[in-house]
Amino acid sequence: MNINNSSSNNGDYAMQFPTIQENNDLQQAVSARELYDFLQPTERFSSWFERQLQYGFIETQDYVGCEVFNTLARQSLQDFFITIDMAKEISMIQRSDKGKQARQYFIDVERRASEPVAPSHQIPQTLGEALQLAANQALQIEQDAPKVAHYDKVVDRHTLLTATQVGQKIGLSAVMLNRVLDEIGVYNKALKRGRAFKQWFVDKGLGEMKQTDMGYSQPLFSLKGEAWVIERLASEGAA
Repeated sequence: MNINNSSSNNGDYAMQFPTIQENNDLQQAVSARELYDFLQPTERFSSWFERQLQYGFIETQDYVGCEVFNTLARQSLQDFFITIDMAKEISMIQRSDKGKQARQYFIDVERRASEPVAPSHQIPQTLGEALQLAANQALQIEQDAPKVAHYDKVVDRHTLLTATQVGQKIGLSAVMLNRVLDEIGVYNKALKRGRAFKQWFVDKGLGEMKQTDMGYSQPLFSLKGEAWVIERLASEGAA
């Protein structure tokens, strides 16, 4: 994996916050260890990062593994490159002043790097547009179903969505969306670590549990599930 370091054009931020880097797999990314050092949590890095993954982030889509060489310890350490969106979500989860500062920093980075979206790929601007898009996608998947082979054990990222992706359609973070879904009985609350859909949600074809390359079990929404979530939250007044 080739990583090209690039300096951030963010004024004073560059001296304080994780460096924005060009990454072949994630485009723009930051070091999870740099974010960890800035946020200053009390637990070890490995435990801290594993806990962040419980919020639905997916390997190779939201983060990729790498190693960094620690000159003081004279050894290589496990690290991860994470997307700006993932860094922003993690910062918000911390519920600290440092987390708020980091989240605002990443928002500023995205704002400065934003470009006009091509008309054919415009993000829905209203709940009605989001519902129509989700319904159209679900219908297309249903029509193509006879042509599609069974999913592999590892995540198929073309048709399955994370809570982050579903939440973006209605302006909610993955954290807030998961809280709402907990309340309406989508997730199995009996689990002590991580999240898993209740069986009825899976049986209706609304979501699937998939295993990533690193062995983490992830709850992912089908396009039909995305439409169901948006409609349900709209009826609950949460969207």
